[in-house]
Amino acid sequence: MKDLFGNALRDYHNNNYTEDLITSTNISGNDELPLSYLFRSFSEMPKLEQKALQLAKGTVLDVGCGSGSHSLYLQEKGFEVKAIDISEGAVEVAKSRGVKHIQLKSLLDETETFDTILLLMNGTGIFQELSQISTYLNHLKSLLNPNGQILIDSSDIQYMYEDDDGGLWIDTNADYYGELDYFLSYKNEDEVPMKWLYLDFERLQLACESVGLKCKKVMDGEHYDYLAKLYT
Repeated sequence: MKDLFGNALRDYHNNNYTEDLITSTNISGNDELPLSYLFRSFSEMPKLEQKALQLAKGTVLDVGCGSGSHSLYLQEKGFEVKAIDISEGAVEVAKSRGVKHIQLKSLLDETETFDTILLLMNGTGIFQELSQISTYLNHLKSLLNPNGQILIDSSDIQYMYEDDDGGLWIDTNADYYGELDYFLSYKNEDEVPMKWLYLDFERLQLACESVGLKCKKVMDGEHYDYLAKLYT
């Protein structure tokens, strides 16, 4: 990975902002991701994220922390937070912004245990594809303290396959419709494409049951998205 995401965060944080990130998928065209959005305050966050932060308890793991906005909010509220990200630039920026406990680390390499684990901004994306969900869920389960919780959000993107008449053009012989190839570019440079999973709630619930986790929908968002709580 070239860490274009981290480079963009660095630029914005260091007042070198000139342009936004460009994202796309194998089923959608280019879309601008404003860098300012990645530095949002609590009041600027979607209701799903606000709700997740309000439900946090005990020691917290912020997975894929980005610039550290969620961690910083919880720190200010007195929580003990550990933040992790696989982007070197993100870790550098979050640390510079005041996140106290942060590591350059993938979720599957984490070994400490927590009362709350946050996976926000389409947290199921980190699973990459359906075949890996149980690996990630089993690992997340191993990181939970007794009575701990995982707060995760995602979207059911079936709507993206609808035609003008409301019919669906999903290829039933293809892989699950929420498994996407995700492309990111910044300053005319392309990142290595990655797999990204959008998961409908019913499939998440079934996957949780198969590894001994309970899954409860906390709330629906404004655009086919939802927040779920996983627990033992």
